[in-house]
Amino acid sequence: DKNQINEIVNNLKKEPLDSNVEVVIGVPAIYLAYVRSIVPDNIAVSAQNCWKVAKGAFTGEISPAMIKDVGVDWVILGHSERRTIFGEKDDLVADKVKHALESGLKVIACIGETLEEREAGKTEEVVFRQTQALVPAIGNNWGNVVLA
Repeated sequence: DKNQINEIVNNLKKEPLDSNVEVVIGVPAIYLAYVRSIVPDNIAVSAQNCWKVAKGAFTGEISPAMIKDVGVDWVILGHSERRTIFGEKDDLVADKVKHALESGLKVIACIGETLEEREAGKTEEVVFRQTQALVPAIGNNWGNVVLA
């Protein structure tokens, strides 16, 4: 809620931030414009997800164009919760990353194994597969991507 958001933002404003570090706050879509309006310019804001195409009948989804329209420059894609709860596969995440980058957003691309995969000794295999799917989507845009 807004009270929690205000508390977090006020804490970030208390101390000077290291100018060598880029601070990015990922917030739910409904709060993007609000948070962008209250954070100082040295703090970036990120959407937590976006869709893979610019427009169409995708009820409830937000496009990179919408995110940019409210002054936000980042999006988180491929988060483990999106992969496990919503069943997003590597190719869908790659499509989202490609479109977000083409639309001028910077991307926090999430990779990682589930607990089950880790316990089965598949960490390296899963992380490699997920990263490999992103390589063609990112192309020469690595300067606008953070792997998390």
